[in-house]
Amino acid sequence: MDPDQLPALETDRLRLRAPTAEDVDFIANLYARPEVARFIGDGRTERTREQALARIERYRSFAGATTGVWLASCAVDGEPRGIMLLKPIPVSADVDPEPQPEIEIGWHLHPDAQGRGYAAEAAEALVEHARTVGLETLVAVAHPENRASHRVAERIGMAHRGTTDRYYGTTVELFTLEL
Repeated sequence: MDPDQLPALETDRLRLRAPTAEDVDFIANLYARPEVARFIGDGRTERTREQALARIERYRSFAGATTGVWLASCAVDGEPRGIMLLKPIPVSADVDPEPQPEIEIGWHLHPDAQGRGYAAEAAEALVEHARTVGLETLVAVAHPENRASHRVAERIGMAHRGTTDRYYGTTVELFTLEL
């Protein structure tokens, strides 16, 4: 994919753009935090610049005109607040994938930015982008204990569908939104 195709998005308080190598310090800080990492994947933190750069490259590989991963920063001071995702969601190893990949919406906010409505505000911009580019359905998954993420999904109009083992090889809470 081409990160240059990823459209920049704006909200009242945030600017969303493709992450670059210049964001390595923020990415390293974000994913080194146990309170962030505990709800992502296997819960392990990433503590090196090399891991952060690899994550940025992985995120950039999702970039295109329709899907991608955005760095959300404050519109006033430019300080990063978190990462926003709109990308194909990987199904668990024992699950047959859908003919068309399902698209996941997600958010990873820095603890200093949590509780201020940034995740929902940025997610609403991604939902509008998804509608504009013709996506029909979005899914969000969250760790069963990540109540803050559950609230964001519900705040943006997603319906809670219960628990599932369909994605990421683990049990998650599933939310969907028909666009």
